[in-house]
Amino acid sequence: MSIVLCSDMPSCQAWISLLLAGSKVFAHWSSELLPARSDRSCTLTAEMMGPRFPWLLWAYACCWSAGFCGKVVVWPTDASHWINVKVLLEELVLRGHEVTVLVPSSNLLIDYQDTSSPFTFEVLQVPFTQKTLHAIMDDFLNFWMNEVSNLSLWKIMWRMKEDLEVFTNMSKQTCDTLVMNPQLIAKLQQAKFDVLVADPLSVGGELVAEILAIPFVYSFRFSDGNVVEKLCGGLPSPPSYVPASTRGLTDQMSFVERLQNFLFYFYTDLFFLKFWRDEWDGYYSNVLGRPTTLCETMGKAEIWLIRTYWDFEFPRPFLPNFEFVGGLHCQPAKPLPKEMEEFVQSSGKHGIVVFSLGSMVYNLTDEKSNVIARALSQLPQKVLWRYKGRKPETLGSNTRLYDWIPQNDLLGHPMTKAFITHGGTNGIYEAIYHGIPMVGIPMFADQHDNIAHMRAKGAAVELDFSTLKTQDLVDALNTVINNSTYKENALRLSKIHHDQPVKPLDRAVFWIEFVMRHKGAKHLRPAAHHLTWTVPFPFSVPLPRPASPTADNCLCAAKKVVYSHVIVVL
Repeated sequence: MSIVLCSDMPSCQAWISLLLAGSKVFAHWSSELLPARSDRSCTLTAEMMGPRFPWLLWAYACCWSAGFCGKVVVWPTDASHWINVKVLLEELVLRGHEVTVLVPSSNLLIDYQDTSSPFTFEVLQVPFTQKTLHAIMDDFLNFWMNEVSNLSLWKIMWRMKEDLEVFTNMSKQTCDTLVMNPQLIAKLQQAKFDVLVADPLSVGGELVAEILAIPFVYSFRFSDGNVVEKLCGGLPSPPSYVPASTRGLTDQMSFVERLQNFLFYFYTDLFFLKFWRDEWDGYYSNVLGRPTTLCETMGKAEIWLIRTYWDFEFPRPFLPNFEFVGGLHCQPAKPLPKEMEEFVQSSGKHGIVVFSLGSMVYNLTDEKSNVIARALSQLPQKVLWRYKGRKPETLGSNTRLYDWIPQNDLLGHPMTKAFITHGGTNGIYEAIYHGIPMVGIPMFADQHDNIAHMRAKGAAVELDFSTLKTQDLVDALNTVINNSTYKENALRLSKIHHDQPVKPLDRAVFWIEFVMRHKGAKHLRPAAHHLTWTVPFPFSVPLPRPASPTADNCLCAAKKVVYSHVIVVL
């Protein structure tokens, strides 16, 4: 364990030097433990501050109050995104940084009234109520869980446009509470923050960073069709072998799948340009008082902290300012509550199955919950099911319902045999961390993509929620539990995850602190951000002048460029 003292180093060394003057360890401390540094941070281990050196506690307190600690401001991100970034922010606090979270008065998971929170909350008084927000989310979930399978592609696309308009309107209302409040802007400017942390899907963070004239870091999982990271982050995404996110494809695609992948990339690019960027370009320009675009502003992100790693991703090109921090929230399992542990132990040699559809799915239809409960009742394993809905009539004696479960601790329990999951990134990574095979029942967003990755790596079986039958779930669970290949593959991914030179959480903290120390990371930004849209493509390269400039020669050269580009795409 270590505690990071963010302080003015000359002052800190002076205080501790006075305390150590005349002691036998002064030379050791001054030369070994307190080397001269220019980054204003000093690490004191818990052992140094223990009973052997009690006077260091006083020195620590003096230096803490006298020095300067990094200041981090966070643009609101909600739901599972908040669960992940909260762990990162808590670690920043442990290392001595001040964290201020800008939070809407109506949100899903952020409890800004929690007096025990290590964060300072700046509440943005939005015009929509908590009830309205939950109603919108319930309608969104119901559509993707229960209605989408019966609709045509055109109706699905139209519904996506309508949802985007609703969420864009709410995002603008949230932004307005800050950018239209000069007193709040002045307060934030006076705080002199060092860095802003945001999620690009929660639009507005990069705008606040521009207003405050501070660098910003993204914490990010994906955008539909990789459109944000591709168009705004400059990330190369060859459609020939990089599957577009949310398509559920792998890097091993047939010709038809590559064509579908290319067309989906093309569609999401157009969708972004028409229904998202056009909504924000004028807004950003008006607020900043100069012509700009959403993509231009997003492209100024110093570091993109991607919430995956090579235990999850397919090999693909990345940029130096994209850093993998997947699984940063994972940790060794803690002991279970007594009642829960007794239930787990009662499973005997058969073990247990952990079942959760995440923090956003509160309820299922009676029909679907009974289909699932009937399947679980046929298992020899005991089942712990996180479920807040009405108790299914077909619930077996081997299954217990919980409003909440210590998911990480259950997945790390030696008696856990399988994990039934909706495919959220946080849950997937807890399963990877502990080496648990999965049965995936994806519903929306990145979930199909996540399960497709795990299926391709041999650690999961995927089921279709809309057509799910009792026997489907029974067969899938028996497969991942009784076929040792799934457990072996899950353990292989776990070994890859744990065999990293730097832990994901430490890597994420390092890069945020790096941006604070250097006031950015411009040396990692690709030159693509400064090019016109035509330059990255092959047709921007001048064709060599043929020896005899005939029409045939020109046509031949043009064909070579076109053919080479088609080969890259398809």
